[in-house]
Amino acid sequence: MTNAAHSSSPAANPIPMRVGMTAPEAFPAAEMAEAAGRAILDIGKNFAFYPGDLGHPGLREVLARREADREGVDVDPDEVALTNGSMQAVTLVGRVLMEQPGDIVITEETTYSGTLGAYRGLGYRLVGVPTDEQGMDIGELRRTLGSLAADGRKPRFIYTLPTYHNPTGAVMPRERRLEMIEAAREFEVLLVEDNCYADVHYDDAPQPPQSLYSLAAGEGVVYIGSLSKILGAGVRIGYFLARQPLQQRFLDRRFDAGQSTLSSSIVAELLRGRLPAQIERNNAALLPKRDALLAALQGELGGICTWRKPAGAMFLWVGLPDEVDREALFALSERRGLDYGHGAAYHASGDDVPFLRLAYACPSVDRIRDGVALLAGCLRELAPHRF
Repeated sequence: MTNAAHSSSPAANPIPMRVGMTAPEAFPAAEMAEAAGRAILDIGKNFAFYPGDLGHPGLREVLARREADREGVDVDPDEVALTNGSMQAVTLVGRVLMEQPGDIVITEETTYSGTLGAYRGLGYRLVGVPTDEQGMDIGELRRTLGSLAADGRKPRFIYTLPTYHNPTGAVMPRERRLEMIEAAREFEVLLVEDNCYADVHYDDAPQPPQSLYSLAAGEGVVYIGSLSKILGAGVRIGYFLARQPLQQRFLDRRFDAGQSTLSSSIVAELLRGRLPAQIERNNAALLPKRDALLAALQGELGGICTWRKPAGAMFLWVGLPDEVDREALFALSERRGLDYGHGAAYHASGDDVPFLRLAYACPSVDRIRDGVALLAGCLRELAPHRF
């Protein structure tokens, strides 16, 4: 992003629609405090010990049970390794699998900006595969893998978000997931599946298919999950699943002495037996915000911008008229008090694509409506002929 986008001071107290976090009102503060009291006394003197590479066994049991219930397959708690947020898992995978700077990682053409930044920072070359309304195009993936193989360049892995893709919201259907697994096996490339949004699901849409990890019986797939999207990003608990001997390769390269026993024991106490209730509480808080955003966009920008109704997660990928100067729009919106995700930040090559991402979990319904009105006003000023 150019400096021009930040040439003027942003407005005070901007409407926060850039970062994809949970609804603050859904955080179970009172329940967490009660759980902390029980958990701390239960652990007692054992806080003096390091947690080990896998992390707190009680929380791993809770997470294994959740994965098994949602995916319909058995998950051994020893397949689960706790991390300090899912981004630690993302970067750990990248560090371990890299052989030399310039190694290739395949991603969706647009994907999570944090992952793109992490892998660029590690020195990877990112190759984006086009997507459609059902996620990564497997025909294009095969062509990309074939072209790279013909040049003698094998990707280190394929990073993908098949469920509630960030930022597009796409859900890959089961048949396409099976095709992706088949393509990865044919070209002998590891799949890294980021499934951190799987529990953020709205009841007015079908349940998503099983994860790649489940469909592949754990073979050739590393699975990344998170509690940030159903509990809170500040809790900093993520996890990954991998079969041996692959799991041990990752554990051998983690040098943080393990995930916090304090936070994981409290969360285990909080969620044991009530994880479904917390998921329901979180999603119930998000649903009216999603609907308010959809209604506001239709009222202010219907026929001017494009978007799809998301079945899960907490953001919309909004298409802009091609002729709109995206840098100017970003700068003007920032000055007037709207903070959103710039489309270029989500593109594997950093292209200035005609999109922006609106995250709706944090602001209130009224602030969401104000944010859309503000965005519409900025667009009206920059492209008056479209109104």
